[in-house]
Amino acid sequence: MQTIMLVLIVLVIAVVVIAALSKKQQGPKEIPDKAIEGEKPRACPPLTKNEQAMFFRLQSALPTLIVLSQVSFGALLTAKSRGARNTFDRKRADFVICDKSFKVLAVIELDDSSHDGREAQDANRDKLLKDAGYRVLRYRGIPDIEQVAMDFR
Repeated sequence: MQTIMLVLIVLVIAVVVIAALSKKQQGPKEIPDKAIEGEKPRACPPLTKNEQAMFFRLQSALPTLIVLSQVSFGALLTAKSRGARNTFDRKRADFVICDKSFKVLAVIELDDSSHDGREAQDANRDKLLKDAGYRVLRYRGIPDIEQVAMDFR
């Protein structure tokens, strides 16, 4: 009886080991197209037409500074807890202005009609950045070169 039990245990262990080895050799599985629910990702421009115009306006007004666009809040903010990171990890700043050493001088948000009625959300975003020590500038529409230059004097 003990011999039969020992043989069964050895067989079970052998089956488990063989199954584990065969799964390991298969490698990672590809995600089937149907898992994406019939939609495939498409390319899109990184900046809207207004953001493109603002980018060039900032470059013209601030020729000695570095203009970055669509910067992840995760590149600007950090936190130890996942809960705190969840408050900013999917947000992006329209523009970040840095000096030549990449010290952030200001975070710029370009507001258009899509921000109407979203003042509370915008205030929360600004608070996250300001609490971390960043200067936040919001422009309603594309400002004149002189206005931008004056804001950075």
